[in-house]
Amino acid sequence: MFGTIREQIETIFREDPAAKSVLEIVLCYPGFHAILIHRLAHKLYKARVPLIPRLLSQISRFFTGIEIHPGATIGRRFFIDHGMGVVIGETTEIGDDVLLYQGVTLGGTGKEKGKRHPTIGNRVVIGTGAKVLGNIQIGDNVKIGAGSVVVHSVPDNSTVVGVPGRVVRTRGEPVEVLEHGKLPDPEGQALEEMARRIQQIEAQLQALLEERAARESR
Repeated sequence: MFGTIREQIETIFREDPAAKSVLEIVLCYPGFHAILIHRLAHKLYKARVPLIPRLLSQISRFFTGIEIHPGATIGRRFFIDHGMGVVIGETTEIGDDVLLYQGVTLGGTGKEKGKRHPTIGNRVVIGTGAKVLGNIQIGDNVKIGAGSVVVHSVPDNSTVVGVPGRVVRTRGEPVEVLEHGKLPDPEGQALEEMARRIQQIEAQLQALLEERAARESR
């Protein structure tokens, strides 16, 4: 247990430059409190202890604003930055070194039974307010932009933005820090491509008109 606490504190120091001391983390970080309570609740849930795991998760929700169902499986070095409004459903599976920002939902669509929540790979970053819904697979090294709504599986090494979420970049590199102000803009890129194509067509048309005028003047 003490090893888990130490690893969690080290993770926060690594991910959050605002963390100044161990005491500050222990007293002031709701994500730290929520994940430690979840570790205990999950063990009790797996042991089929009735009621108490859900009670612990609701107490955690009351004090932290973070709702994690005790049935959710969460890997090592998991970090919730700020955390208010985060919801993680019962059959969610989360890999190692995953970072969530505030307002993230890992939920269901309301139409599924059994495994109805997402499976998140390793080294995934999910931006503020993003929703990942349904029994889908999010690969390793994926970045999901702020406010995105993801309802389909995402391959490894991808960046996803938009509503609904679309893969706008796939590359074989590890996830870097998610910069919300520098996310790809698929609509803007499409408009730029359209404008470029129109310019090409106009240039081709002008060349044809000049060629025709030159023939007629002979």
